[in-house]
Amino acid sequence: MAIRRREVLAGLFATGGLATWGLTTKAAHAYDVTINPTAPQLGDTISVIVRTSGSTPSPTVTANGKAYPSFPLSNNRFRAFVPTSPLDPPGRVVIQVSGAEETRNLAVGLRNRNFRTQRITLRGSGSLGTDHEFDRVDAFKQLVSPDRHWAGELLRPSQGRVSSEYGVRRYYNGEFAENYYHRGVDYAAGTGAPVVTPAAGYIRLVGRVADGFELHGNTVGIDHGQGLLSIMIHLSRIDVNEGDFVRAGQRVGAIGATGAATGPHLHWGLYLNQVAVDPVPWRYGGFE
Repeated sequence: MAIRRREVLAGLFATGGLATWGLTTKAAHAYDVTINPTAPQLGDTISVIVRTSGSTPSPTVTANGKAYPSFPLSNNRFRAFVPTSPLDPPGRVVIQVSGAEETRNLAVGLRNRNFRTQRITLRGSGSLGTDHEFDRVDAFKQLVSPDRHWAGELLRPSQGRVSSEYGVRRYYNGEFAENYYHRGVDYAAGTGAPVVTPAAGYIRLVGRVADGFELHGNTVGIDHGQGLLSIMIHLSRIDVNEGDFVRAGQRVGAIGATGAATGPHLHWGLYLNQVAVDPVPWRYGGFE
């Protein structure tokens, strides 16, 4: 059975540790590179901080050949984020830092992680979403703006109980969905319970059922800057408009069951450089 509709409904409904070889001192290298966490697992965000010897352009950071944007920090430092997901193969990841001063190759061990599985039986012909909503959501996920609006740990967007965690894998009608994983965290609460933004940012997506958001339901997308995005779906009400700037903890809507939802809940997806990452490290620890 072919199970595809933009990665099975867009994912709505974690061997080794950090290799310390290659991380030598500034005396030996023009680029001093720090990689965190020290033992990343599938779904983690990997932070790559590069300290340069002076006023130089931002270095290029790649992981297994894919480039990721780097942004300036203080004291001649730049940072790039490498997102990982349950779809990545565990094992060695080669991170290359290159620029005007030198090129460095470092190795990171990405640990495996056991994600819970669900078995779903599909019956009938429920809505698989519209091209309009997928086009708008996909365009939102591509955003990478230069200014950072988040700082430290992200806030919990709902006080409801966690009803489904990040990374859950699924079988549909007995067949494993290779490209599916739950791309966020679900919070169950009563209809009308407040939904707040986990960090400051600009509202870049507002979608409503009336506009064709049949799958996601009423939707809000927030650009926190530098490739970090939040998407909130299934809302009963939306309290913001596209272009608004929102503060961390500001109410943006209310929990509902719009779209493809079996009951009232908030689905919060946290995207980084187009990949849905585990929000837990961002909630408990955060990044500089």
